[in-house]
Amino acid sequence: MTQMRFGQGTNRITGTVVMDRRTKCLVKRIQPGQIAVIDHPDLDEVAAEELVENRVRAVINAASSISGVYPARGAAYLIRSGIPVVDRAGADIFCRLQEGDRIWLDHDRVGKVGESQAVVRGERLSAQTVWEKIHQTQSHFNQTVVAFMENTLHYAVSEKRWFMRPLAVPGMYTQLKGKQVVVVVRGTGYKEDLAAIYHFIKAERPVLIGVDGGADALLQCGWKPDVIVGDMDSVSDEALCSGAELVVHAYPNGDAPGLERVEKLGLAAHILPGMGTSEDVALLLADQEGAERIIAVGTHSHIIDFLEKGRNGMASTLLTRIKVGGKLVDVSGIRHFYPPKTERRRKAPLWAAVFSAPMAVAALPGSFTIDDSWLRMVWLSLRLWYFP
Repeated sequence: MTQMRFGQGTNRITGTVVMDRRTKCLVKRIQPGQIAVIDHPDLDEVAAEELVENRVRAVINAASSISGVYPARGAAYLIRSGIPVVDRAGADIFCRLQEGDRIWLDHDRVGKVGESQAVVRGERLSAQTVWEKIHQTQSHFNQTVVAFMENTLHYAVSEKRWFMRPLAVPGMYTQLKGKQVVVVVRGTGYKEDLAAIYHFIKAERPVLIGVDGGADALLQCGWKPDVIVGDMDSVSDEALCSGAELVVHAYPNGDAPGLERVEKLGLAAHILPGMGTSEDVALLLADQEGAERIIAVGTHSHIIDFLEKGRNGMASTLLTRIKVGGKLVDVSGIRHFYPPKTERRRKAPLWAAVFSAPMAVAALPGSFTIDDSWLRMVWLSLRLWYFP
């Protein structure tokens, strides 16, 4: 179905409604060409990326996609991708429309197909209005930053004793001691960052831990997660049934709401109580079980990340990173340093490598064999650079 951009031809768009107050639940079932109705204040870029990947026809947000708390960029991502956005439609839309209704969008008006009267009205966003809102938000963002810092430090002081205690790790069959461990979290750019370290994973075969939806990213890249850690609310059934060892993140008191879903699938899981986020618990688990190095992909590490998750501080993450220390290598954003393979080939044509590699080998001392580390490193670099 052809997408129609606002401002191109008629403004009227029609489609079938899929509704959910939780965007991460909606993206699991919406089909290309359908219209998403969400209730997502300060729409984040990760949610917007998933809506774009699902090729939705339009998005109607009951809430404000940019409330002014921080410069949320999800709406900008949707509009840049050619997906119309009707904002601030109001919570009543969940009463006035039902899943499966055929509706029309005409500028800022939303109605049912066959009826001329609008059901609700919102604000149709354009690229200009979105960037104006983002600019206005940035002008008083410093106040938000100060409040965030104060909240983080306050809770870090009160929670530090808890983080010094060892986790009550259950008896796991996946061995982490002495291994390199990749922990994949559903954060901004996590799929691209994971793809950027594809060759590292292929060469080193580290233990793969998916944190909730991070397990699905591993599957999409062709890897099976060894362990899945989380409250199991944003991971697919496919990932849960992939054969990974399941660790349900529970509240410190042992209550584990995510266990019910796992049991409904007929699967077994460990319960791991822990304060903080599931990604904190995954990092602490890998550290405590003796991982040699922990490579983090898509983790949340700055104020925008946490405001997008609806958190007003990052005490648990600050304490986790202090405790894990130099063992942690955060590769979030690595996609910016490694262009697509086709670009790399343009920068350095294959014939250059073919002719230069034998010359380098010929210059080696006679005692240098193919098993020596230097030559193996050259060969691995060439292989990772030019071949899958």
